[in-house]
Order: sequence, then C-alpha cells, then structure tokens
Amino acid sequence: MNERQGIVTLHQNPLTLVGEEPVKDRMAPDFEVVDNDLNPFKSSSIKGRVVIIASVPSLDTPVCDMEVRRFNQEAASLHDDISILTISMDLPFAQKRWCAAAGVDKVQTLSDHRDASFGKAYGVLIKELRLLARAMFVVDREGVLKYIQVVPEVSGEPNYKAVLDAASELI
Repeated sequence: MNERQGIVTLHQNPLTLVGEEPVKDRMAPDFEVVDNDLNPFKSSSIKGRVVIIASVPSLDTPVCDMEVRRFNQEAASLHDDISILTISMDLPFAQKRWCAAAGVDKVQTLSDHRDASFGKAYGVLIKELRLLARAMFVVDREGVLKYIQVVPEVSGEPNYKAVLDAASELI
C-alpha cells in the first residue's frame, strides 16, 4: 500500500496518507462503505449523477460539523442531479444520530469504518490516526473524477466555492 508524506498536517504536525493517489480525468476509484442503516453502499451506485464526495475525519469535530452543515445548506440551491456524500470513519449509528441532531437531510453520510475502502482507494487514510483526511472530490455522470481538493491542514475548511463550481460546471 502506498504511503505519502508531506501532503497534510494536523495542527502543523505532518501525517502519512495511505492508499492510492487518485488522478483527475480518470475513472473514479471503486469503494464500498456502509450507510446509516448498515447497508453496503457501492460507488457504482452513484453513476449517472454528478457527485460531490467530502472526506472528513469525524462529524463530531467542530470543522467537520460546520462543513457538512454548510454543504447541506448549499444542496438546496444545487441542481437536482448533484448529490453530496460525506464519508468518515464514524460509526453509522453516530452518523445517523449526528444528522438527526444537526438537521442534515440533503447530504448522505457514509461510514468507512469497516475496511477503510474509500480511504485507501482515494489515498486519504491517515496512517497515524486511522481517520480520513479532509478532502473533496467531484465525479461526473460517467464516473470520471473531475476535481480533487486535499485540504493541507486537516483542521482547516475546504474551498467550498471551488467544489460547488466544479460540480455545477458538469451539469
């Protein structure tokens, strides 16, 4: 398994990312995670839609909380053919509880806790913490990865506008 250093930090401490580095304009890597009802969710199920995939460390942290709430608000003004997924290592039960408490109903939260399938496939699994790095990906209707944003400081926010613009341009 590939290991990459110097890509992200947490409070300025360097971290190691594990997995394959995805490549823009190639087919998006396959992955299988778990939805909030413990059902398998396969990446093949998103084909035919434009999808924003947000990778976050944990919904129970301030920045992740703020990020997912923001995307939930933004989803209301996006084209109906754009879906937003947020993937973390949080257990599905915790994700379901968090979504209910936060009123998040337009972003689908998914758990990578079992196999780190997404983290490894997208190269965002943090070796030292077994959490996912903060990153954004946009996949087009044909399943091609069209946008990648790995946030250099895990505790920082993504560039929301750039992600939303990248997705909207594909409609």
